[in-house]
Amino acid sequence: MSAAAALDEVVVRNAEPILDDIVRRLKGGGIIPYLGPGVLPADAGVPTSYAALAEFFSAKVALPRRARGNPWASAQFIEGRKHRKTLDALMAAAFAEPVAPTPLHEALASCSEIPMIVDSWYDGAMRSALAQCTSRGADWGEVQGITRAGIGEFLWFRFYDAEGGEVSAPQDEWRTLLYKPHGGVAPAHNYLIADSDYVEVLTEIDIQTPIPEIVRARRTSCGFLFIGCRFDDQMLRLYARQIMKRSKGPYFALVEPEGLTRNELRFFETETITPLAVSPARLAERLAELA
Repeated sequence: MSAAAALDEVVVRNAEPILDDIVRRLKGGGIIPYLGPGVLPADAGVPTSYAALAEFFSAKVALPRRARGNPWASAQFIEGRKHRKTLDALMAAAFAEPVAPTPLHEALASCSEIPMIVDSWYDGAMRSALAQCTSRGADWGEVQGITRAGIGEFLWFRFYDAEGGEVSAPQDEWRTLLYKPHGGVAPAHNYLIADSDYVEVLTEIDIQTPIPEIVRARRTSCGFLFIGCRFDDQMLRLYARQIMKRSKGPYFALVEPEGLTRNELRFFETETITPLAVSPARLAERLAELA
């Protein structure tokens, strides 16, 4: 069987009827959007892929050959040779440009029935969209994964309210939770990026300790929609698998079929994720049309 034929067996190319059902589920709170760097435009002013982030590190620091092209190994080398503060400063510089929310961010922010939005990239566009949505007010909050390097506390994550202030726990009025499992530039520069950041997390993640209890509770009756995500690295697949663990389903992913790897196709099959040949922009259009 040719590669094109194999793709056609897995990827749904005529996906409009399914997309309409997904939009209804999103608006009804039955599907959790899971955003990756691919939701950002190419001219966002920040890295829009892990490869681009690795290139950013290479442009700033002379890296050994074994670390080049790998953002996690690059970050580990920088932390080990130049201190954690240098790594955090480079991440802050990489994502310093404020990213304007796309129509998709704005459409998702306006869906107040969505119980949770997972944003796996480091930019602040989704937070900005929620903050700028006039119908939202303070009915949302955020939880971010944090590095445990040097913090002196047994913590895996921190909570922030709509104003960006740190709070000790989720608030009762939060209808939508923004979950940034790898941290983010806003509001407090939390970054999981170096290999060492993930050592303890990946040791504990199978028993769900690093995943906030509110995340585990809100996913129970929902499915997931992966948007702008790639799963061509084992760590990314593992994180997605653990975040969607014990959720109800169904599961979908918006993909560019021709760029998919064998590992990604196998991941979709194993996790019963239906890949759809639909762009993030088209999803935004349908959300607006069915407002």
